[in-house]
Amino acid sequence: MTKAEALQIKGVLFDLDGTLVDTAPDMIEALNISLEAHGHSRVPFEQIRDSASHGSIAMIRAALPHIDEQYIAQLQQSLFDNYERINGNDCCLFEGLDRLLETLHGLSIPYGVVTNKPARFSRPLLNRLGLTAKMPTVISGDTTLYSKPHTAPMHLAAQQLKVLPEHILYLGDAERDLVAAKAANMISGLALWGYIGANDDISLWPADLSFETGGHLADFFTVMQQS
Repeated sequence: MTKAEALQIKGVLFDLDGTLVDTAPDMIEALNISLEAHGHSRVPFEQIRDSASHGSIAMIRAALPHIDEQYIAQLQQSLFDNYERINGNDCCLFEGLDRLLETLHGLSIPYGVVTNKPARFSRPLLNRLGLTAKMPTVISGDTTLYSKPHTAPMHLAAQQLKVLPEHILYLGDAERDLVAAKAANMISGLALWGYIGANDDISLWPADLSFETGGHLADFFTVMQQS
């Protein structure tokens, strides 16, 4: 990422799970509570972590690869109920992102969230982390008629951020995040610290930029602030 590229960034949008916030501990605990309640064994954290960005059904299938499709809905509802109860108990911003948000604030660069997570989960989580009041836009999976990779939530976020899409950096840890960013004419940034699986071929993903850690991105904006 060059200085010239960074100077084009007038707003930043984040995916939530696996990009802005490490939500896997709560999501996996909710899954394990549900599995135990239905007579299954708990699954190791490492087995499920990489699926956490892909939603509840992906997590269930990762835990129970041979599950009957008709059984998924039952487990999913149980997972939702348990997650709503423990949402935010054991999660935090990824390393370096607190400093990044402070730097963006110092540069008067607005930031927000576009996530496929339903509002019943995303809003309470961001409230608990004290972030909602700092964000001009929080777009959840059910805010518009469509979710990522559709451009509808991306364009709504840009409108609420009051920044043209081409001047927005959208950070995500899944292919659909980058596809959505490119389709919306945003700068696509790959969060390499996120929930990326060993079998994911990120070389095929349409990333304009990639960042090893949130701290690396924070460092760049800090240098920009000082120049």
